[in-house]
Amino acid sequence: MADIKHIGRMKSTGRKVVVAYRTLPGESDSALVIFTESLTPEQHDSLIKLVEGNAGQSAYEFAEVLGRSHFPDGRVMLNHLHFAGKLTKVKTSEVEMIPNIQASIDLAQLNQIIAEQKGISVNDLALGNSFESKTVGTVNEVPAGKAEPFEVKAPVAESKEPLSDADIARQLRSQADAMYKEAAKLRAQAEELAPSKKKATVKEE
Repeated sequence: MADIKHIGRMKSTGRKVVVAYRTLPGESDSALVIFTESLTPEQHDSLIKLVEGNAGQSAYEFAEVLGRSHFPDGRVMLNHLHFAGKLTKVKTSEVEMIPNIQASIDLAQLNQIIAEQKGISVNDLALGNSFESKTVGTVNEVPAGKAEPFEVKAPVAESKEPLSDADIARQLRSQADAMYKEAAKLRAQAEELAPSKKKATVKEE
């Protein structure tokens, strides 16, 4: 079985996580993760399917894919996870990446290896160093030895073009238009199979 990127667990508790950002701008010793147990069954399945798919495995940072993917209810994954408080900041030294059932590697060590391969420092790995990033509000942070997260303001790198309220509104309108068109198409197919009584009456007149 091929190795799977972005999957890990907390060393101290064994809790499974999906790593959205392996390192953060200005905080090379921190990562942003999603605790899979905190998601609903549908969200969990959608997230894991995305991780294991070509898009997830091809992404440098998994958050890049989250920013352009949707949960079954139509919400943008990255935005929803942020606003729902599901993005948690942790120390990279506290995360163990598990690409397969037989191997594991410390996330801090993995970042060091990637940096050496690229010929840069770990501080330069964060995506926020290569494009505009901004503080998107509060994210959860789990300090060493703590089981429950607390809120803290932190700069979080988004996808290559940070989403503004206008961007989110535009996406929601686009989704609504798409759903409306799909509903109209299904309604037309239903009418072809079995015309509604109202339509049949009008036709007779």
